[in-house]
Parts: sequence; C-alpha cells; structure tokens
Amino acid sequence: METFERDLKVLHQLKLNLTHVLETHIHADHITSASKLREFTNCKIGGPKEDNLNCRDFHISHDDLFEVGKIKIRSIFTPGHTDAHYSYMLQSDNNNFVFSGDSLMIGSCGRTDFQSGSNDKMFNTIKIFFYKLDDHSVIFPAHDYNNVNRTTIHYSKNNNHIIKENTSLKDFKDSMNNLGLDEPKKMHIAIPLNMKCGKD
Repeated sequence: METFERDLKVLHQLKLNLTHVLETHIHADHITSASKLREFTNCKIGGPKEDNLNCRDFHISHDDLFEVGKIKIRSIFTPGHTDAHYSYMLQSDNNNFVFSGDSLMIGSCGRTDFQSGSNDKMFNTIKIFFYKLDDHSVIFPAHDYNNVNRTTIHYSKNNNHIIKENTSLKDFKDSMNNLGLDEPKKMHIAIPLNMKCGKD
C-alpha cells in the first residue's frame, strides 16, 4: 500500500495501461498494493501457484510465458526467501532483465529465517539460476538501497557480501545464520493482509 500513489503516478506520467500485477511472493515487511491497483485500473493479479490465494485472478507456475506487446516475461521459480518465491525475467536480443523479488538483492540476498525460508534453496537459486545468467544481466530487486534500484550479475558475483560466485554452501549458511536481524516490524499485519492481496 505504501507505494500505491507512487505507482499510479508513474502509470499516468508514462501514459501506461496496467494490465497485470505479478507478485513474487507473500511479503512480510510491507502490504501489497495489488488489490487497490486492480480496483483503480482493472488489472489482473497473478502470483505463485504454491500460495493458492483466492484473491488472485490467476496462478503462476515455473516457466510460464507472458507477452505484453513485444515484451516477453518468463516466470522462474526461485525459492529460498520463501518456499513459494518467483522471479520474472524479461529477455531481449541484447540482455536479460530480472525482477528478483527478495531472492538476489543488491550486495546481499533475502533472509531465510521465516515463511518456510531455506538456506539450501536460496544458495541453489542464486548459484544455479542467477549466477548462470550472462554477467551483463540486470537485476531489479524488490528493495532499493539509497535510491539504487538495480545491480548486475557481474557485480553480484564479485561484490555480494553474502554470496559471491566462489562462496561455499558452508560459508553461505554461516553468514545467513549470523545475520542477527530483527523480525520485520509489520510482519504480523503484512502477511495476513498480503494473503488477501492487500485488501483489508
């Protein structure tokens, strides 16, 4: 909900017609604007089939293909942060652009200590999917840092402080198990609301 006004403003500024909202997972740290966007734009809401949420218009499986004009978007199952996490990849002739949700982030990765998260699955997601992409692939995570909203696979392989290209599973688990993070402040409000697509 926190970004609804911003998102609507961007749509108006760019004169875009929103047709779909693709959720990466059920967020624990903020409330989705999906239902409100649907109310204002008549868009359809989609998300991981594993969540099985009745509020969504359709469910997404691994390797589904969405076409919006000339743009092709492919869904990729990327578990780890949650057990039902997806990323969305736009492929062009020149590059890949991946909306990674809370899996691979800028200099880090999503936490795995709640919502059926898994260090092993996160490690495999990053090593087997993300780090096999072309080095120039651009990653757009769900969170930005100091107004930086993207990174590249090359940068992450060499500078990610949790999981570089040569990080072992043991070292990754040690890092993840020693993050010492507090529980998200809105978790007990956000998860139930997000299971209703943000509708109160």
